[in-house]
Amino acid sequence: MSKPFLLVQLSDPHIGATWTRGDPAARWQAAIESVASLPDRADAVLVSGDLVEHGTDDEYAVVKSALDALDLPAHVLAGNHDDRARLREQFRLGGEADEPVHYAVDLGPVRLVVLDTTWPGRDSGQIDGRQLEWLEAELAAAPDETTVLAMHHPPFATGMRAWDAIGLAPPDRAALGDVVGRHRNVVRMVAGHVHCPLTGELAGCVALSAPSTYVQARPRFEADELELSDESAAFAIHAVRGTEVVSFIQPVTLPE
Repeated sequence: MSKPFLLVQLSDPHIGATWTRGDPAARWQAAIESVASLPDRADAVLVSGDLVEHGTDDEYAVVKSALDALDLPAHVLAGNHDDRARLREQFRLGGEADEPVHYAVDLGPVRLVVLDTTWPGRDSGQIDGRQLEWLEAELAAAPDETTVLAMHHPPFATGMRAWDAIGLAPPDRAALGDVVGRHRNVVRMVAGHVHCPLTGELAGCVALSAPSTYVQARPRFEADELELSDESAAFAIHAVRGTEVVSFIQPVTLPE
């Protein structure tokens, strides 16, 4: 049996953040080194949002320098802490300044479609009619290609009150589900934002949120405030073979 296509998903590095005693840049570098040392070389890397904390060029340079050192195709998407214009400039993404960062890329055996769920100025996400029209057309353009749909905010309710308050609203999730349900080429949806590995589903498609390379969320379901910890960082590995996808969570050895 041939080696599957391996898409590594790193998420929420938050370079420049000071939420805990841990250094997000050092933890990001540790995650990059973990990717480089995988026994099976990855084929591509996705960073699913909140690359930086304040949207500065210096913060983005830290992310980009480490990704460049991997020497792998690397793709990024916007999170609620990102600056769309600077993200575009640093990673040479198409589109106009502050418009949503949408794009699709052919990775060979899998097509990656990136949907911007951010709502500038807010931590919660949104998907409006124009975005859904773009997604509908993009998915319809390649109906026979195995497709991974990536976004920052998970397309499902987590059941955790504090996280769902800054997630996608139920009407937006329902509207997204209507689109995805019409396109069976979408074999996996992936997201970040919630700083912990979670699985859900939308329109019969499995969706996964990846853990953060910085700090992790504890599963507090009735809490009104987020609870974060310095527990070990991790990332996801999506192994794609044909139309089948298996997703793994890989821990990172953190620096002392």
